[in-house]
Amino acid sequence: MIQIGDRRLELKDFEKLLFEKNSVSLNKVTLDKVATCHEFLKEFASDKVIYGINTGFGPMAQYKIDDDKRIQLQYNLIRSHCTGMGEIFGPTYIKSAMICQLNTLMLAHSGIDISVVELICVLINKEIYPIIFEHGGVGASGDLVQLAHLALGYIGEGEVLHDGQKIDCAQLYKKLNIEPLKIKLREGLSLMNGTSVMTGVGFVNASLAKNLLNWSLVSSAILNEVVCAYDDHYSRPLNYAKQHQGQRAIADILRHILQDSQLTENRQEHLYNAEVKETFIQKKVQEYYSLRCLPQILGPIHDTLQQSIQTLENEVNSVNDNPIIDVESQNVYHGGNFHGDYVSLAMDQLRLAVTKLSMLSERQLNFLMNHKINDILPPFANLGELGFNFGVQGAQFTATSTTAENQMLSTSMYIHSIPNNNDNQDIVSMGTNASSATKRVIENAYQVLAIEIVAIVQAVEYLKIEDKLSTYTQALYKELKHISPPFVEDQPLYKRNQDVKEYLQNKRLNLLEQLDQQSSYKNHSNGVKKETSQ
Repeated sequence: MIQIGDRRLELKDFEKLLFEKNSVSLNKVTLDKVATCHEFLKEFASDKVIYGINTGFGPMAQYKIDDDKRIQLQYNLIRSHCTGMGEIFGPTYIKSAMICQLNTLMLAHSGIDISVVELICVLINKEIYPIIFEHGGVGASGDLVQLAHLALGYIGEGEVLHDGQKIDCAQLYKKLNIEPLKIKLREGLSLMNGTSVMTGVGFVNASLAKNLLNWSLVSSAILNEVVCAYDDHYSRPLNYAKQHQGQRAIADILRHILQDSQLTENRQEHLYNAEVKETFIQKKVQEYYSLRCLPQILGPIHDTLQQSIQTLENEVNSVNDNPIIDVESQNVYHGGNFHGDYVSLAMDQLRLAVTKLSMLSERQLNFLMNHKINDILPPFANLGELGFNFGVQGAQFTATSTTAENQMLSTSMYIHSIPNNNDNQDIVSMGTNASSATKRVIENAYQVLAIEIVAIVQAVEYLKIEDKLSTYTQALYKELKHISPPFVEDQPLYKRNQDVKEYLQNKRLNLLEQLDQQSSYKNHSNGVKKETSQ
């Protein structure tokens, strides 16, 4: 069980909650602070004008609201902003957003009644998720529209996802004896302010992107084995000559998983210590960039991912409301902590990085498809009769077009601010859109990588080198081969491609973490890792 409110939440906590189905609980000490904050705000606001308690919202804040209309004002705010459209976020993304919201509310600066966090905790553990639409938020006042849909579910209205079904919220609450939220003071505004949806989607994106990077490393490693590449391009001397942490990490991982491969070759043995008499060297002296420059290409992707994770962790452990209630100074502060620029920029950067990863995968696939450049495989990794059978030819079209879509989707959302809300929101973050677009790009990248894996299995089968793969790659290859058996006769590949994609998403690899657990790879004070092999 993950306790909310006792420490800083990290990506690993989200992975336990989202993918390992851990439950959440609330820290009692922090819960008392939430209650204290609520009581302070009730007293403080009794004779003062406080935005969102006795005023209108946004550009309508100049209108003072009568005391007897305060509570209804909060309900009006929630219902009026439930205007989302488009696709519905899946349960994992909604749950992640609810965890983000729960954690930031438990920081005890929103003045909400404790019934709010108690209800969110119950809904998370019972896997009840108010529906959220992908379209609606501009990322300032945070995820306003998407969070309104969450709040609508909390007050027992609208629809929720439960047990894989879309269900009327009121009926489900009645069936499960769940009491809907009753507004006490400013719960409507506090639930709708903030960056919880863009951040929640961002955490799922980061986790899936991390796993995607691991799988890209595996496919790239096997591809180096397929062509019997020289091993010095991921050597320590070469890669530690550059100062980038990601490049070093990628090289470390490649050396680790290929350390006992019987296929990669040592340049010294073949070109330095042996006399070369040929005027034309048949084996390439240097491989194509998509094989040789893996540390330099995947390294920046690794570093961008780490930076994105740090931004998300900072955001989820921040107070994202407006105004901020500070019990210690006995004051209420108005500002813009709901503005999602940090998350928006981080998601743009991650989206660019994942697009580059899909481009690498597409180029590696093209290498396998084109017999004129790989010089060891039949065209399109075709194990059948050339001209009569087609191999992976058709699937390459899908990978190419999907990569092109990723390139188009990588245009920045961060700089696409459009003023709205009577120009009250005159510059916005578009963070929710940035997270949603990144979600799409990651899904696409898994599709491209799945098709590359199908082709890799064909190549390994044709060359009959499975027993020469490294211990690490061979174990994973056996699983991949089981899902996508080598084929000779032509057949529809769409289901096979989907099965491989789902396997890649669900089979979670932690190569970097595994290396860090080995004593010889622990960080020195200068940030450089020791080497275990080669």
